[in-house]
Amino acid sequence: MKAVIQRVTRASVEVEGRIIGRIGAGLLVLLGVAKGDDERDLLYIVEKLQTLRIFGDEQGKMNRTLIEAGGALLLVSQFTLLGDTSKGRRPGFDLAALPEEARTLYEQAVGRLRAKGLTVETGLFGAHMQVELLNDGPVRSCWTAGEEHRLRLSSLDRGCR
Repeated sequence: MKAVIQRVTRASVEVEGRIIGRIGAGLLVLLGVAKGDDERDLLYIVEKLQTLRIFGDEQGKMNRTLIEAGGALLLVSQFTLLGDTSKGRRPGFDLAALPEEARTLYEQAVGRLRAKGLTVETGLFGAHMQVELLNDGPVRSCWTAGEEHRLRLSSLDRGCR
């Protein structure tokens, strides 16, 4: 499982000309589900998102979580995070989970994040979306969940460090 996390002043996602998810200050999270991902990988990402301290305190130091900062989270499924171009110019998506499996874990992520008290907006799984954001900082982080996946996807992480 791969996640790209960006601190934003605002973000929205649009499908067929209609905004379906919108947040003010908070996090835009692009989530790619890989073959073999399971609940442990999901819990790793959820826990990190809940406890990540990248929002400024009174001194401007990154010391607050999303909840402490009063922010929201926009979660967008993006299987293209698992694209592999090591063997050519067109990305291959052999590492991406099948849509049914990915949708299940994506929906579980939404539910678990909300259960942790986070305000969560979403994209539309499997749809062609336009995502608009205003980066804050910019602050960005990339994560790969699970030791097996860190090893398996290490070649894909180069652009995310």
